[in-house]
Amino acid sequence: MAVDPVCGMEVDESVGIEAEFKGKTYYFCSHHCKQSFEKEPEKYVERGCCSHR
Repeated sequence: MAVDPVCGMEVDESVGIEAEFKGKTYYFCSHHCKQSFEKEPEKYVERGCCSHR
């Protein structure tokens, strides 16, 4: 299970809501969280979250 970098929820990677940033894949619980991430990815990546592979 991955962790949504926006809200912190555990995410089933097979759901398919994902985005890449700097060569890493991030998974999201909803399209809303994905959109928030895509607007300001540095904001969420800087938190040091381990939601990517």
